[in-house]
Amino acid sequence: MSIESILGISETLNTVLVLLIIGAFALTALRLMKGPSYADRFVAIDMLTGLAVAACALTALTTGRSEFLDVAFALALIAFVATAAFAAFLERKVAVTDDRFRDNGKQKANKAAQQEAS
Repeated sequence: MSIESILGISETLNTVLVLLIIGAFALTALRLMKGPSYADRFVAIDMLTGLAVAACALTALTTGRSEFLDVAFALALIAFVATAAFAAFLERKVAVTDDRFRDNGKQKANKAAQQEAS
């Protein structure tokens, strides 16, 4: 195999990968706009950051510049911290909601007991 044929295969592979990333980006953007809940939308945002990391890695591979890998690494770290923060937020929100349901149930039981007593 000559260098020219290897470069041709590499360019074709890069083109296919770019098209796959664009397709995944379009489908993820659709989920972001359409998603019925905040969790669905946040998962779509997390997927978009993953696609951006993949695009940075592909750009670094194509151009031979390692600076794009630094950008990809920083973006992945920011996405991880954001995902962890959002998960903690949802966990706290679910805990507060569960406490409200429990308290509401106790209040109803106390009212029913008071009505039976009188």
